[in-house]
Amino acid sequence: MPVVAISEYKFPSKSRQELYGDDQLVHVWWKGNPWFVAAGCFRFPKAMPWGDFVGVLKGFYTADPDFVPDSLDSVQWVIDDQEVTPDPSASMEANGVGHKSLVQFSV
Repeated sequence: MPVVAISEYKFPSKSRQELYGDDQLVHVWWKGNPWFVAAGCFRFPKAMPWGDFVGVLKGFYTADPDFVPDSLDSVQWVIDDQEVTPDPSASMEANGVGHKSLVQFSV
């Protein structure tokens, strides 16, 4: 349901890209996981290689006792509702991840 303001909104967003320099906010959602039921928001450099990004996720998601880190090497990735096959050596930006993008995967 859309939000309707009762007056003009005159304040800049506290999470706009210009406040993060060479970094960006990225939402990551492990679809269907009962342990992590919603997307988490992370701050990553735009130039970070996709392979390093996946390495960070492997460390983060080990909080789920059923998680197998190598499972992220063969998942289908979705970035902003677009199925992709990311290049592990290319940057997050080159793989289509922008500020406040939603990166999804299912194991």
